[in-house]
Amino acid sequence: MAEQRQDKGALISETRRRFQEEYLPDKSDKYDSRDVERLQQDDKWVENYLIWRHDVVDDTLKMIDESFQWRKEYTVNDLSESVLPKWLFEIGALFLHGYDKEGYKLFWFKVKHHTRDPKQQLDKKKLVAFWLEHYAKRDHGKPLTVVFDMAETGISHIDLDFVRFIVNCFTDYYPNFLTKIVIFEMPWIMNAAFKIVKGWLGPDAISMLKFTNKNDVQEYISGEYLPPHMGGTDSFKYSYPPLVDDDFQTPLCENGPITSEDEHESKEEIDADTREAGELNETQNLNQKKMNSIEQISKSEDTDKTEVKPKNAKKALTTFKGPLLHISPAEELYFGSKETGEKKCLIVLTNVTKNVVAFKVRTTAPEKYRVKPSNSSCEPGTSLDIIVSLHGGFAASLQDRFLIMAAEMDQSSGAGVPELTQFWKEVPRTKVMEHRLRCHVIESSKPSSLTLKDNAFNIPAKTNEDLHIQVIAYSFINKRLEEQMNRCLWFQQLSVVLSLLSVTVAAFCFYLASAQRS
Repeated sequence: MAEQRQDKGALISETRRRFQEEYLPDKSDKYDSRDVERLQQDDKWVENYLIWRHDVVDDTLKMIDESFQWRKEYTVNDLSESVLPKWLFEIGALFLHGYDKEGYKLFWFKVKHHTRDPKQQLDKKKLVAFWLEHYAKRDHGKPLTVVFDMAETGISHIDLDFVRFIVNCFTDYYPNFLTKIVIFEMPWIMNAAFKIVKGWLGPDAISMLKFTNKNDVQEYISGEYLPPHMGGTDSFKYSYPPLVDDDFQTPLCENGPITSEDEHESKEEIDADTREAGELNETQNLNQKKMNSIEQISKSEDTDKTEVKPKNAKKALTTFKGPLLHISPAEELYFGSKETGEKKCLIVLTNVTKNVVAFKVRTTAPEKYRVKPSNSSCEPGTSLDIIVSLHGGFAASLQDRFLIMAAEMDQSSGAGVPELTQFWKEVPRTKVMEHRLRCHVIESSKPSSLTLKDNAFNIPAKTNEDLHIQVIAYSFINKRLEEQMNRCLWFQQLSVVLSLLSVTVAAFCFYLASAQRS
C-alpha cells in the first residue's frame, strides 16, 4: 500500500513538472491562473486525472490541457446563478437530487424539458458546467451518477450536440467524476441516436451505460429517490429558488446560546431566550405524552399534498414517518412576518428504533436561525424537542430550508461531542436518513403548527386557531387515556376469567377428592 502511494506521488510530481515545462510556457494565456495554481496544490485533482487516464502521463497531460482550455472558455470558475438566465434554473431540466444505491449523488437530466435551440445552446451548456462545478466544490469531487429521464420525450427533444457536451464533460473535462449513466425509458425512436453516443463514450464509459425501465431501475436507485412515474415514492417536486440541494450549513447557534452581542440582539435578550428554553425543557416530560398524541393525529404527506385547500385554510399537524425518526411537523415550519412577530418553532423528533440515533440540523440560512440542539442524539423510544428561533431582527423567508440528518449509532458508542463528531465523519452516506423542511410565513392568523410562543400546551388559547389546536390536542389525549383504560379493563376481565377458572379447577379437584373418599 505504501509503495502504491509512493508510486502515485511520483506520478503526480511528474505530471506537474511536465505540465510546467511542456504546456504552461506556450499556453499560459489559454488557462485560468486559478486552475494552474490548484493543479500545483491539489493532489487529489491531479490523481483523478491520472486515474481517468490509467496513469499514462502523456494522456493525462492532454486531458489537463483540454479541460483547462475549456474551463477558461466557459469561465467555469466564475459561473454563478447571477450570470446565467433565471429561466434556465426555473424549467428544471438539470439539477442534483438524491443518491443511488452506492451512495453516489444523482445528476438529473429531465429530457422532456429540453428543446433544441441554437440561440440558447451556450447558456444551457454553461448551466451543465455550473452544476458540475457547484457540486465539485461542495463535495470535493465525489463521483456522480447521471440519470437521463426520458419519460414523455419524442423526436423534438433529441439534441445530440447537447448530449455529446454532457458526455464530454465527464470523459474530457471532469476526471474520475462519473460512476454510471442511468437511461430511463429511452424511446425506440432514439435507438439510432444512442448508437452514435456510444461511439463517443469509448469502451470504459460504455460499460457505465445502464438502460432501464420501471421494472428494473431500482437495481441502481432505491425507490425513496425515484419519482412516482419511475415506480418510486420520492415526493420531491422541483422548484426554484432556491437551488435544489443547495448547501445546508450548521446554524449560528450550535447546542447553546450565542454569547456575543450584535446590532440586532442584546445579551439580555439572548439570556431571556435561554431561560425560556430552560423552562421548556422542565416541562418537556409533562408535554411528551401530549406530543406523542399529536403525532397520532397526523395525516400522511401524500394526503396532505393532494388536498386542494382555500388560501387561509387550517393545516392539520403532520408527521413524517421515517425509518429512524418520526419528525413533526412533516413539511413546513411556520413563522410569522415582522408584523405578527412569531419567531420560534418546535420540531419534535421521535426515535422509533432500538438504538441511539444521532442527528444534526442544518439550514440554508445559517446567519438567520438558532437551533437548540442542532447536533445531538436521541435515545431509543423517546422524543426530543428542537427549538428553532429567528436570530435578532431577521425574518423568515419561503426560500429558507432545514435539513435533518439522522443515523443509528452502535450501543457501545458514546454520545458526547467528540464521539458525535467522529461518528459523522465515518458513517456511510447510505446509512444516513435525510428529511427536509420548508419555511412558511404567516401574515395574519397563527398557524395550526407546533410553535412555542403561544403553544396550546403552555398558555390558554387566544384565537380560534389556538382553540382549534387545543381541542384537537386534548381530544387525542383523551383518546390515549381511553386506550389505556381499555387495556386496564381487558387485563381486569382476563384476571376475572383466570380467577373463575382457578375456582372451577379447585372445586373440581375438591369434588374428585370427596368422591374418592366416599
